[in-house]
Amino acid sequence: MAGVDMDPEVARRLFEEGATLVLLGVPPGTELGIDYKSWQVGPRFRGVKMIPPGLHFLHYCSANPASCGGETGPKTGLFLTLKPREILLANWDPKEEDLDFSASQNEEEVSKVRAGLRDLDPFLGPYPYEVMRKWVSLTDRLTQEVAGALQPLSGRVCAFSDVVPELQLKHTKDREEQNLPRNDTECQSMREGLDRLPRMKQREGTALRFSTIPKQTYPPGATPAQITQCSMDLSYALDTLLEEHHRLEPLNVLGELQFAFVCFVIGNAYDGFEHWKGLLALLCRSEEAMRRRRELYLGLIGVLYHQLGEIPPDFFVDIVSQDNFLTSTLQDFFQLASGPGMDATLRKRAEKFKAHLTKKFRWDFEADLEDCAPVVVELPEGVTLD
Repeated sequence: MAGVDMDPEVARRLFEEGATLVLLGVPPGTELGIDYKSWQVGPRFRGVKMIPPGLHFLHYCSANPASCGGETGPKTGLFLTLKPREILLANWDPKEEDLDFSASQNEEEVSKVRAGLRDLDPFLGPYPYEVMRKWVSLTDRLTQEVAGALQPLSGRVCAFSDVVPELQLKHTKDREEQNLPRNDTECQSMREGLDRLPRMKQREGTALRFSTIPKQTYPPGATPAQITQCSMDLSYALDTLLEEHHRLEPLNVLGELQFAFVCFVIGNAYDGFEHWKGLLALLCRSEEAMRRRRELYLGLIGVLYHQLGEIPPDFFVDIVSQDNFLTSTLQDFFQLASGPGMDATLRKRAEKFKAHLTKKFRWDFEADLEDCAPVVVELPEGVTLD
């Protein structure tokens, strides 16, 4: 866990005020990290010290012993808000292959660790201060409250969904009660075989609790003309999301965008990627909201500036190439930001951001995209065009 040279004054301040994660029993070879840095831990590892107070993302992958191939399992992560000089104590649970933080609730245990911290110090790796600036730039809009509301009730962000059968069909009579064929009869087709597989659902408490992006983009009772307008300008859908999930502080939607980004780039959670895409498309295609919510969109440019600069190259190719999503979404955003009635500062900031992306990634935001075809919308049942 070697890091770069740190300013002596910064090191002294972190030593005195920094938090400590004491992680006991983590098997050697486990991939463990905090924020934007990870390591393969050795036999002497007992935790991380000198952690700046604030919000952090602890993540880890269990690993087979080298004698058994050394493969690593799926990543697990959790958001932690650490106070100055706080000590969090966790023990590795070999059965669950997870960290158990229940010992942190035992004041006697924590007091023992604090009293023996000097003896433990050689076994604690220093926080990777070289990534601190990067981490802050990726989470400056993400508060403890927003992170707590979005992460699963289990407290763990998992790279792979933990799924269970929707129905417990352990016996033949259970299948018969559901009018399902017996498993001991031969399948007549591939389709029949697939239909016999149990329907799965995510285990309760393990799902990321993102805001719901409205599927209906227009208000109840909308005319065909209004439906078409709301399908091109998603402001109604954005306002609905903000009212339902971020009514007290609409700018927290930027924190949600950052939360989703951390979940998929660092936590490897694909659900985070899908939500990031959906939320970004909603924000970038809301013309009227862009006129009304100046601070939100100035903040969005700052968030995207740092996110697009930190996506790993191999992941970046997938994001850009998938249905041309990113370039087409940003092209819509830049086109709307330069339109009539937009705030002058927002227009200027968007132009600078566009020039930055064009220079850095050689994207052409002036080219006509196939998406410029007319928008086809479905009318509600009973609504007809004259």
